[in-house]
Amino acid sequence: MGAVDQRAVAASTAPLVALLGNPNCGKTALFNRLTGARQKVANYAGVTIERKEGSFTSAGRSYRLLDLPGAYSLNAHTPDEAITRDVVAGLRAGEAAPDAIVFVVNATNLRLNLRLVLEVQRLGLPMVVALNMMDVANKRGIHIDTARLAQELGVPVVETIAVQSGGEKALVRALDALDLSERVAPNPLSAIDAVPVEETQREVRRILDAATSHAHDTGNLTEKIDHVVLHPVAGPLLLAAIMFLVFQAVFSWAQVPMDFIKNSVDGVGQLLGAHMPEGLLRSLLVDGVLFGVGSVLVFLPQILILFFFILILEDCGYLPRAAFLLDRVMGGVGLSGRAFIPLLSSFACAIPGIMATRTIQNPRDRLVTIMIAPLMTCSARLPVYALVIGAFIPDREVGGVFNLQGLVLFCLYFFGVSSAMGVAWFLKRTMGGSGKQPLMLELPAYHWPHMHNLALGLWERGRIFLTRVGTTILTLMVIVWFLSSFPGAPEGATQPAIYYSIAGMLGRALSFVFAPIGFGWQICIALVPGMAAREVAVGALGTVYALSQAGDLENSLMPVLAHSWSLPTALSLLAWYVFAPQCLSTLSVVRRETGSIRYSFIMAGYMFALAYAASFITYRLALYMVAH
Repeated sequence: MGAVDQRAVAASTAPLVALLGNPNCGKTALFNRLTGARQKVANYAGVTIERKEGSFTSAGRSYRLLDLPGAYSLNAHTPDEAITRDVVAGLRAGEAAPDAIVFVVNATNLRLNLRLVLEVQRLGLPMVVALNMMDVANKRGIHIDTARLAQELGVPVVETIAVQSGGEKALVRALDALDLSERVAPNPLSAIDAVPVEETQREVRRILDAATSHAHDTGNLTEKIDHVVLHPVAGPLLLAAIMFLVFQAVFSWAQVPMDFIKNSVDGVGQLLGAHMPEGLLRSLLVDGVLFGVGSVLVFLPQILILFFFILILEDCGYLPRAAFLLDRVMGGVGLSGRAFIPLLSSFACAIPGIMATRTIQNPRDRLVTIMIAPLMTCSARLPVYALVIGAFIPDREVGGVFNLQGLVLFCLYFFGVSSAMGVAWFLKRTMGGSGKQPLMLELPAYHWPHMHNLALGLWERGRIFLTRVGTTILTLMVIVWFLSSFPGAPEGATQPAIYYSIAGMLGRALSFVFAPIGFGWQICIALVPGMAAREVAVGALGTVYALSQAGDLENSLMPVLAHSWSLPTALSLLAWYVFAPQCLSTLSVVRRETGSIRYSFIMAGYMFALAYAASFITYRLALYMVAH
């Protein structure tokens, strides 16, 4: 047997250890600490819920580690909790129950965490309790007698600090000490229901009284901060100020790196133009690849700055507070604050936002959140916004403090959110169902963002963007170049060659539909590949206008658009992209999450109607204002 086969057999026979715990207990950080890069991500069979599995080795024993979705109880109320219940109880078809459970608890909030510990313990599987965030508990003066806690629970209890190197060693030693030579079948779930909830809660209080002491607790700084952050007046004002400053920074901070990328792309284009003979190859490299891909690449700094702030707010514990603050607003349109996290995720991309709706218990609320998630302004729209704003909105200060371009960007994001709330209000009155659902949400303690996690998050977002640039966008730019170059212009042509190409003919055909909202045939060409990924529209415009100028685009795209379009057309395009119909991959995820293609068609249809209506009104109002 070869070395590869031996490793495969060892991996398949290694004991499976499941990481289980409440949300916000540091479970995933511990998973990353134990497995490092030895991870694989897939979906559970039959559902789109993520399955993250990794491996590690200790004392000659290999382990497979499964990171289960966070849960508060095995009496499941959400799809995520149902998966966790079925996995630990061995109810998943074709999947055996884990060989052991590592239950991760937040050492600063044992009262909430221990209820699920006692529930899981009744299944009878080998288990280790990991007291995570012990550094925070020690700083607060919370005393936990680990030995006494282990005695009361009847299972090993170890201290861990998932965010520190070496903070997992005690857990690994405890796993090595477990006897996993024989597989233990879990008890039926009825063993959990056999004990009343009230009795479980009394047992939690008894264990806490025996094993913990808060006599020297210096107080929770989080609660003091929340007196301001969650104030009914100061809280929403603070949230609005934070989001407003984020969008100001997107334009103000990104200018220098954007200029560097733009000048680099222009320099490479001029170099190729000077040293390559004129022909199809030079046109492909300069007009198709360089100016197509370069037109999108230039917006990487703005995307990274946006995610820099989102990751900081997420890591420090502020985002659940934002959900709490917006619960009343969302309640007015029939949603709960729990929908805020999926909607916020949709600012990155609608796909993870739609998948995050699995934490919403009410089916109607979940469906409504899925249907409005694409109205959040995803990062794919940002290059389009930045291009048009940079070309038509002056870069000047307003009131001596604010950047006008940042103000316009903030308004576009605000219109997207407002329209989502309006659609949710409409769906609430047409779909029926129960009224507002109460919000039950754990608010994690504030802490400084971890620079390692922040760097990894930014790297991941940058890698995803660059991968799209180097694969999907590059491929589409080559296709756009080909369709824009063939067939060539006829003899005696008075228009640029692209006007007579396949893309030109398609653009002119579509212009009959889009002319009432001010879109010329060049914009219509760019809208077609934008169905695959909306930022592709920027690259397509770069290619189209490069070829429209006889293959010689000496300047960047912004001044070319400022010269070629009217202000009403630019404003109409911005309005279009506030509601732009979703990319095909998002519609595919909607079909998988809802189990019906019907909702994909409904989403595409209503968003096209909103986009066309908004652009028509914007274009006609702008024409009237310009004329008067």
